[in-house]
Amino acid sequence: MLVKTYGSSVYGVDALTITIEVSVSAGNKYYMVGLPDNAVKESLQRVETAIHASGFKMPRQKIVVNLAPADIRKEGSAYDLPIAIGILAASHQIDADELGAYFIMGELSLDGCVKPIKGALPIAIQARKEGFKGFILPNDNAREAGIVNDIQVYGVNNLGDVIDFFDKKRTKPKPIEVNTREEFFKHINNYEQDFSDVKGQENIKRALEIAAAGGHNVILIGPPGAGKTMLAKRLPTILPPLNLQEALETTKIHSVAGKLSAANALMTERPFRSPHHTISDVALVGGGINPQPGEISLSHNGVLFLDELPEFKRSVLEVMRQPLEDRKVSISRAKFSVEYPASFMLVASMNPCPCGFYNHPEKECVCAPGVVQKYLSKISGPLLDRIDLHVEVTPVNFSELSSQRATEKSELIRERVINARKIQELRFSDKEELHSNAQMSPNMVRNICEINEQGQVLIKQAMEKLGLSARAYDRILKVARTIADLDGSEKIEISHLAEAINYRSLDRESWAG
Repeated sequence: MLVKTYGSSVYGVDALTITIEVSVSAGNKYYMVGLPDNAVKESLQRVETAIHASGFKMPRQKIVVNLAPADIRKEGSAYDLPIAIGILAASHQIDADELGAYFIMGELSLDGCVKPIKGALPIAIQARKEGFKGFILPNDNAREAGIVNDIQVYGVNNLGDVIDFFDKKRTKPKPIEVNTREEFFKHINNYEQDFSDVKGQENIKRALEIAAAGGHNVILIGPPGAGKTMLAKRLPTILPPLNLQEALETTKIHSVAGKLSAANALMTERPFRSPHHTISDVALVGGGINPQPGEISLSHNGVLFLDELPEFKRSVLEVMRQPLEDRKVSISRAKFSVEYPASFMLVASMNPCPCGFYNHPEKECVCAPGVVQKYLSKISGPLLDRIDLHVEVTPVNFSELSSQRATEKSELIRERVINARKIQELRFSDKEELHSNAQMSPNMVRNICEINEQGQVLIKQAMEKLGLSARAYDRILKVARTIADLDGSEKIEISHLAEAINYRSLDRESWAG
């Protein structure tokens, strides 16, 4: 007898419907076809043991399992459950009438329990798109898939639960119901850290406020213990909260990567990713034999923090250049290509020199001549050009550390950031892909960031003295536009431009050696 069950395979952040055809006929051999990888081929042992553990029999006949379309490679262990159900239905042990109405996915353990899968959210979206009635999947993924409306989602704990589901004599359980808006607003702006924890550093807070308001990339330069990491970790607390569309996009990526917990149906906080400096190119950007999103895609709609930037391999830093511009990652293979979104804020930190005390107000740098320049040259000019704000972080003195004076909370800073973003939303209302000043193209910069004659003289002097590139020129104008937005000013004033130029620390002669 031939039976068809339905599952899905995830490519990039989207899913493709897979038909699992199971034929049981005279003979005594097991065949798996349709370009399965080793994890899929090994399903026979898991499926057979799980079927016995659930009180049913593995047919001692010829079993052919075809995963269609046959020209697309199938990967992972999530096909165990639909294969097991297909074998039971094809051998007349369970009823097959309703199998065609449901997506079924899950990895089986030897005792018949169902283990969680990756990509439940995009698979549920695909099931709804294809017009399926419901989606049966592991209980640990049920809330994640349940945020998709217009499709019934059923969480199961073991193979027996799925067998009972298709038993006409039994009443079907109620589908999982997730109130998306309640789930979304329940945890919004619920951060453990706050800018009120930071003593002093008002100029750094100002720079991070500008970065948050315009979506600008920023690098913090300062000695060890100056508070660079502490400040960077608090940046997400002043960013505008995720809207529902952004939350779904972010959840989708983390779902594909298997990073969602069973308790979280929807990501409501902006991601903050901080990979170690030993990370590889593939782990940062994404890819591999079976492509997976990297750290920059996991930072989508959030912050990617690279601590001790010069310690990262140069090849790792260079592969970030294109994603920083295009806000997406394209990974090509012989038979297919996938694309991951990567719209993130880059926040980097570094010491000014190997010993950490170059230009320190109190301690003396012990680095040999030429070492400072060699250290800074580990970061290429093209990468630095893509970072809008270069901010010097100085150590906090004792009087500021011991001060009992209340400092500004993240909530108040976030309100100003949100107001500036609203101005930008109106400005880019006719541009669907643009949401902040940092995303403006060079042509848009010329039209939107107009400066007066006095401003032209100032920026010309800065360009000549600092030796800035054309890209750095655009970055200054973008930052100046953001500062003007924070001030509620329609025009870029000379003070806005001067402050923006001040955030090009690494272009100065004192750093260039």
